[in-house]
Amino acid sequence: MRTRSAEFSVGVFTILTIIALFFLALRVSGLLNEVHKDGYTITAHFQNIGGLTPRAKVTLSGVVIGRVTDISLDQKRLDAVVTMQINNGMKQISTDSTASILTEGLIGGQYIGISVGADDEVLKNGSEIEQTQSALVLEDLISKFLFSKATEPTPGSATPTTSAAPVPAATAAF
Repeated sequence: MRTRSAEFSVGVFTILTIIALFFLALRVSGLLNEVHKDGYTITAHFQNIGGLTPRAKVTLSGVVIGRVTDISLDQKRLDAVVTMQINNGMKQISTDSTASILTEGLIGGQYIGISVGADDEVLKNGSEIEQTQSALVLEDLISKFLFSKATEPTPGSATPTTSAAPVPAATAAF
């Protein structure tokens, strides 16, 4: 009888541990956070969104204030349109604010960081952030670096130049 109660206790503990790990995974991934929060919607255009995905966080001074809800392509401007839902508590974001796509750590996911401007007019539902900074794509930086190194002349391959007659040193007359 004692063995059965011990086995039952271990089974219950195992099931509770699996349930706790499941909710922890949901919490860490951001799927559980802010599921039912109300807010207003704003958009921003970016030339390159890198690895930004829907449900990515939107931050202001490092504090999460919303989520990316949709990413689409503007057929007229041929750039990415990012739609964000901002929490209702953030009504003071000015219209001259800047939205930048940032990276969490070295290999972390990407998110949008908003830098507040100084305008008195604030963003409303359906507003657009005009000033944006696209994602920094590591592959582009590496290719630019390698291309610039490939076009630099090597120290031993300098072409000789012909010079005119030597210029005499100037003498000082007092």
